[in-house]
Amino acid sequence: MRILIADDNALIRDGIAEIMADNAWKVCGQASNGAETIAQTRALRPDLVLLDISMPGANGLKIAATIKQEMPTVKVVIVSQHDFDQVLGDAKQELADGFVDKGHLGRDLGPTITRIFANG
Repeated sequence: MRILIADDNALIRDGIAEIMADNAWKVCGQASNGAETIAQTRALRPDLVLLDISMPGANGLKIAATIKQEMPTVKVVIVSQHDFDQVLGDAKQELADGFVDKGHLGRDLGPTITRIFANG
């Protein structure tokens, strides 16, 4: 499985990369803003994009919508400190395949990814 990590905070990206390595998942790229995320997703065609909802240059929701429209086979997991129901509302099922609170990355990220790919 090839994973793109998109977050404007380098420490968060590094922490997520460590979690991925612990689970033997390959990080194929990293992005720090909206335009870079879209460009990297188009170029690298990852299986999964781990996407911060608050990205410079473009809202994470718009990035997720673009990915889902252009590359519907790419899975998207929103990683955020925001309340998902409040931010995403009814659109959450269309925009992302999963959601992980940044405060629980170590506990929830691996199981969320496993569940998404186990369900196809």
